[in-house]
Amino acid sequence: MKEIENHKCHGGTLAVYEHTSTSLNCDMRFSVFLPPQADNGKVPFLTFLSGLTCTHENFTTKAGAYAYAAEAGLAITAPDTSPRGDNVPDEDDYAFGKGAGFYLDATEEPWDKHFNMESYITTELNKLICNKFPVLADRQGILGHSMGGHGALVLGLKFPKLYQSISAFSPVVAPMQSPWGQNAFSKYLGTDKMSWKNYDATEMMKRTDDRSQYPGILIDQGTDDDFLEEQLKTDMFQEPCAKANQKLIVRMQEGYDHSYYFIQSFIGDHIKHHEKILKAV
Repeated sequence: MKEIENHKCHGGTLAVYEHTSTSLNCDMRFSVFLPPQADNGKVPFLTFLSGLTCTHENFTTKAGAYAYAAEAGLAITAPDTSPRGDNVPDEDDYAFGKGAGFYLDATEEPWDKHFNMESYITTELNKLICNKFPVLADRQGILGHSMGGHGALVLGLKFPKLYQSISAFSPVVAPMQSPWGQNAFSKYLGTDKMSWKNYDATEMMKRTDDRSQYPGILIDQGTDDDFLEEQLKTDMFQEPCAKANQKLIVRMQEGYDHSYYFIQSFIGDHIKHHEKILKAV
């Protein structure tokens, strides 16, 4: 692992690193914000998953999260959204291939050699962060935007012992019902739609008996989001959560779109959501 850049930020540090990933078979970059409290001991940390076409840079430079994270004493890592490099297969489609890893482990050729973002996020990168930085491995939260919101919900539900807190901005809550998800799943996972259900938060919640013991999930969604009706389908997640006794807060934010201006407007609430849960663990 090598450091690419390092900046003083809100009393803490913001740095970007590059390392060779064995899960993805390529070099990857990620950012880490450490709050000033990390100078005196380990702190809880969040993983933010970005959306289609993004890299680690989008959240790092646009979200405006670090002042809130510094006040709360939370570290944040922002990974890339897919494997990268000339040897990684790709298609001329912004919603598939590079920049569109969908936070799953692909099973179909040629994607299965590189597109193992679930394993990368939850195992390889997680262990690296826990081993190299002053963070508390048993106090983690996950959040994301759009495709990354899908990733945060799916990985948060799949790994509840790893991620104690979950939130999302404009998530793709039912990718099996979304053109983005249908296209990606058919190519990464093949035609067996039973396997798709392991990466669909709505389908996962339908198969859950009782989540009353778990903390609430926070979702913010803009009412002027151009992708809301066709791709995101926020309302589909609510009934399965109610049946599974999963506490869910869905806030439809009037007039907001799908951009990082939307994230900037409410990222402070999400930081507080995670802080409350992680500091109570």
